[in-house]
Amino acid sequence: MVKRISLTAVILAVFAAMLLAGCASKKQTGEQNKQAAEPKNKDIILATTTSTQDTGLLDALIPMFQEKTGYTVKTVAVGTGQALKMGEEGNADVLLVHAPASEKPLVDSGVVTDYELVMHNDFVLLGPPNDPAQVKGNSDITAVFKKIAEKGALFISRGDDSGTNKKELDIWKAAKVDPKGQQWYQETGQGMGASITVANEKKAYILSDRGTYLAQANNINLIIVSEGAESLKNIYHVMVVNPEKFPKVNAEGAKAFDEFMINKDTQQFIKNFGVDKYGQPLFFADRLEG
Repeated sequence: MVKRISLTAVILAVFAAMLLAGCASKKQTGEQNKQAAEPKNKDIILATTTSTQDTGLLDALIPMFQEKTGYTVKTVAVGTGQALKMGEEGNADVLLVHAPASEKPLVDSGVVTDYELVMHNDFVLLGPPNDPAQVKGNSDITAVFKKIAEKGALFISRGDDSGTNKKELDIWKAAKVDPKGQQWYQETGQGMGASITVANEKKAYILSDRGTYLAQANNINLIIVSEGAESLKNIYHVMVVNPEKFPKVNAEGAKAFDEFMINKDTQQFIKNFGVDKYGQPLFFADRLEG
């Protein structure tokens, strides 16, 4: 017996075939768009100061950036001096640093472009609770450094040409003190977090950015003994290493990171970062209005 296929069944079969074809076409188009949106060179080298990593800020921001753009960031966290050197030699794509006076020559010479203000916090002087130099509460940071030198109180320096180290040396210069070679002055050659640990173990004074101090505060006995001087403001900029000078630079990726750091959503995240844990932000976002 020959089975007859009803007209309704034929129509349903044709409709189902068309629906499947449409879905496949949409899926293919979506995959093509996704492939088109993916960057050709996914790898970005970010040279930055240790404070952005020690505070945990980059641990939060970089996954957000990678998810949003498809780029992969290799972070090299060193002193600002070393980060700037990497940029000057074309060994990084984008820089996030905090030594404006040292950044200016790279901007003026065209080594970096897209120079953008991102955020700031401030430097604070930490010391042991017994305050051997008796400087606690004095906001005149130059006078404080001078007194530490006079008392011969132990002082730990990063000694790594970082933005913090540059600021510290500027203060010694203003105080007309040369600490190099003094028995009470010791250099670690390490990042901020590691240097604070050393200062804590030795019950010494140390200059720190506020963000790293807050991130370490629960693990150390050091306290803030001097803060608030205008000269202690700590400003961070992001900048792209110029691809016209260094063709191997991932210009598109660097520009994407540069724009991400000043994006409104990122700035709002920076503004709130640390508030839930420390009761205050670790950084102040400088691209938000009001």
